[in-house]
Amino acid sequence: MVKNHLEKNISGYIGRLLREHFGKGPGNVICNVSGPYVTVHISNFLSPMEKSLIDSGQTVYVEKTRDLLIDSLLTEITAYIELNSGKNVKEFYYDWELQKKTGMMIAVLSSSTEEHLLPEKNDFKNSGTVNDEIIKISAEVQKPPENTYSFLLNSRTLLIIREGIFIELEKELIRLGSQEVLKLAKRNVEKRLLLEHKDTFEESLNAEVADFFVDWSFDKDKSLILFNLKPS
Repeated sequence: MVKNHLEKNISGYIGRLLREHFGKGPGNVICNVSGPYVTVHISNFLSPMEKSLIDSGQTVYVEKTRDLLIDSLLTEITAYIELNSGKNVKEFYYDWELQKKTGMMIAVLSSSTEEHLLPEKNDFKNSGTVNDEIIKISAEVQKPPENTYSFLLNSRTLLIIREGIFIELEKELIRLGSQEVLKLAKRNVEKRLLLEHKDTFEESLNAEVADFFVDWSFDKDKSLILFNLKPS
């Protein structure tokens, strides 16, 4: 009951906040709390101005604008989650599928155990195949991750964590302050490869992959990938 109340409060708050700052709220916001992870899936979210920009080939401008605005709201969002959950937000990730008008946010809460030590979430059928496919994609873009974990948080949400992924060139770009350009480039390349491997993921998961999202923590040399699933 407490979990459901927390999920409902966060969903409502995120919906109102986006409406206030974007001029148009999302059609639906679904929050799920599982262990230290708070995942928020946003659907039917695209303002008329953003649609016009995308239609005229200005998708990168929309991505940059959204990134800037969400970054400016991070303090408010994390403060609300911390107030309602009673835990600190250690990390925060977000991404958009503009063509599908969807998005995601992931807050990683403080925990008495390491966040990836959730064996009951990490032994779903074909988890090894999923991890191997993610490692293969990472190797195509940069290098194989030092660690890869995957959690089926619920029947519709698969969370994948990669640690130790950046090559020396990327680390130097980060040191030089080029995070924005690096993020935009990596987002395009990795999501294109995820799409190319979509059939393999769907076969392994016995589910349709409706959306996939990816974001990075440049400070922690870490990435989170989230699959929004439609079980067969």
